[in-house]
Amino acid sequence: MRSLLILLCFVIAGTGAYSQQNYEMSLVSKDLLPYASAVVRNQEVNVEVKDLESTTYHFKTAITILNKNGDNLAHMAVFYDKTTTIKYIKGVVYDEFGKQIRKFSESDFSDQAAVNSFSLYEDTRVKHYLPAVNQYPYTIAYEYEVRSKESLRFRDWLPNNSTIAAVENSTYTFTCKPDFNIRYKEFNIPDKVVIATNSTGLKTYTWHVSNVKAVRPEPFSPNNENYLPRVKIAPENFEYEHLKGSFTNWQELGKWEYDKLLLNRQNLPQETIDHVKEITANITDPKLKAKRIYEYMQGKTRYVSVQVGIGGYQPFPASEVDRLGYGDCKGLVNYTQAMLRAVNIDSWYCVVTSGDRKVSMISDFPSMNQGDHIILCLPFKNDTTWLECTSQTQPFGYLGYFTDDRTVLACTPEGGKLMHTPKYTTADNLQTRKANFALTADGKLSGDMVTGFRGILYPSRDNLLEQSFVEQTKILQRIYTMNNLEIQKVDIKQDKGPTPLTIENVSLNVNYFGNEDNGQIRFPLNPVDRQGTPPNDVRNRAYDVYINDGYTNEDEIVYTLPAGYHAAREVYNVNHNKPFGKYSASYTVKDGKLIYRRKLQVFDGTYSKELYPEVIDFFQRVSTSDRLLVTLMKNN
Repeated sequence: MRSLLILLCFVIAGTGAYSQQNYEMSLVSKDLLPYASAVVRNQEVNVEVKDLESTTYHFKTAITILNKNGDNLAHMAVFYDKTTTIKYIKGVVYDEFGKQIRKFSESDFSDQAAVNSFSLYEDTRVKHYLPAVNQYPYTIAYEYEVRSKESLRFRDWLPNNSTIAAVENSTYTFTCKPDFNIRYKEFNIPDKVVIATNSTGLKTYTWHVSNVKAVRPEPFSPNNENYLPRVKIAPENFEYEHLKGSFTNWQELGKWEYDKLLLNRQNLPQETIDHVKEITANITDPKLKAKRIYEYMQGKTRYVSVQVGIGGYQPFPASEVDRLGYGDCKGLVNYTQAMLRAVNIDSWYCVVTSGDRKVSMISDFPSMNQGDHIILCLPFKNDTTWLECTSQTQPFGYLGYFTDDRTVLACTPEGGKLMHTPKYTTADNLQTRKANFALTADGKLSGDMVTGFRGILYPSRDNLLEQSFVEQTKILQRIYTMNNLEIQKVDIKQDKGPTPLTIENVSLNVNYFGNEDNGQIRFPLNPVDRQGTPPNDVRNRAYDVYINDGYTNEDEIVYTLPAGYHAAREVYNVNHNKPFGKYSASYTVKDGKLIYRRKLQVFDGTYSKELYPEVIDFFQRVSTSDRLLVTLMKNN
């Protein structure tokens, strides 16, 4: 949703300083330079709630960019709309020695509609500026003020919102009247908040950090939220787009969303109601009725981002989505809800944080700026079902990696409920492959290969479904990195049943697959599913090992050996077992056939950083085993 993007960009763009301090590079402590592409020299963020419909944000920052990897942190992007106004922007760019290169002001910014690649239209605009500097290091110091006509959301304080940034000093001050109550939550903040009353009688909350180092890249790292400093703030009472409300828990927040943002948005034309009843008339099972309606919605609509209305939070009326045939996640969920309600099926509008990294609602800290996507929950008795309404092809009841295994907020008539979406386990995320290959004496390979994908792997071949055979071939040649690979046939089918399955059937030829030398033929035992390069061996690891998703890969390849040859080694067997993974590989030779079996399991979870050397060792052993060469010799 647009609101989260705006909040993020506000923080990225402006947590700043515009002053006459000395920004000479030599003054930066050498202790802050390791792994840093930028150093925040000084940062001051001041937020003042004047009343329920007036909040002022004042940003000052100075950030030294050390190399081109840090240029994005010098990019200012200030968003505004009908409820948010920019009062001023100004800044200065300095060279390595703290000498002023240029000044800039609001007139130097580009101003454009904030329409992204998936939006139909938005009511937000953005002013952005990136200094044209190619000599490193350089420093950009700037200051700006933004005023907002609401008090529902307060952007998080992120002193270093990127792992590649170190911080010399950063201060965040929140100011409000004594009777304006807030809740706050601190993450990875060494010094707790200082609460005081200023000279005008206003209450102030102040946080400060200093000498925060950049984060060394570590494979299998936890989410950034687990170790970067951050403060979240939420109001008890607020006003938003002329709607007043209050909340201190998720139940109250969900109730406000249901009553103020969702109520009376589900009216449908009588013609559509009649049609929904007609297409479900002969179905008695409520879940099968819901499936029929979901598939009807998929066929009738398409997804576009529509970021207008009440801050991007309120869905378009169901009647509008019905008429137009498109909607964003909010609109499509609301539309599906309306059709389900027409046949007396209950469903809940759910706010979720989407993405391949699993991020949950914070159970003990309700706030409006968590979540960026909407999904639908159908609370059938003993059979809760979840729907992703933005996809025209996704199976009924399937979420996938984008929203699985995380805590979400369900907005119900009784109020908000925290729920957890289904988890796709190591066993669920299954890739199975069976191949029958024939190898000739001159090293040519030919045969058929069938691969199945389940769980979060189900969409693995979605990008091939609508492609021509020529494009399918190009993509598969990048996936199966065998030299001289020729694809003869491709057939991809999807079963959208209760356990969705994608099946890929490929016929192929590979010239010079086997290397013939002095009467012997050598060929790779596992040409199609090799473990990649093991992760780097990071010494003195700082964070625990985090594996976001587990999976299982099972392979069986039967090689018909060329007449007159036998395997130099008749039997092969290897096993590697660790708490986070298991691997087995073997082959046997019988009746002129070499039968190879492989199984790799990786288990999601968080593991002690002390285990990291074992992680390296495990994947190194798997990689070595996957690259085994088989030697064939001529019979005597």
